[in-house]
Amino acid sequence: MTVPDLPGCFSAGSTDDEAKDNAVEAIECHDEGLLIDEEDIPVSVAIEVHKEQPDFSEGIWAFVDIDLSKLSGKVRRINVTISERILTRIDNFAIAHGESRSGFITAAAMEYIAAMSES
Repeated sequence: MTVPDLPGCFSAGSTDDEAKDNAVEAIECHDEGLLIDEEDIPVSVAIEVHKEQPDFSEGIWAFVDIDLSKLSGKVRRINVTISERILTRIDNFAIAHGESRSGFITAAAMEYIAAMSES
């Protein structure tokens, strides 16, 4: 499997499920390396954008979930204040997408940092 949003990141497997599991591991390792090097994790783009590229146009597409809160070593518990209404929206979105609250907040923060760094 090739990960178009992460150039140079790929995996393989004997079955589709094994390939997807290996893709998760490859993505986590790739992202961990980016974080260690203090580089931004690229923001993902729509599949349609990748399908227009000749290298990916004939591909079979799959989604995998990555919990960015597990990356970059130690996990640190923090206290934040968020309005109950926003926290409920965060939790509902995270649950609907098979994520944890921490994973969602981490991914959102990393995407925001990457987007602002491009400005």
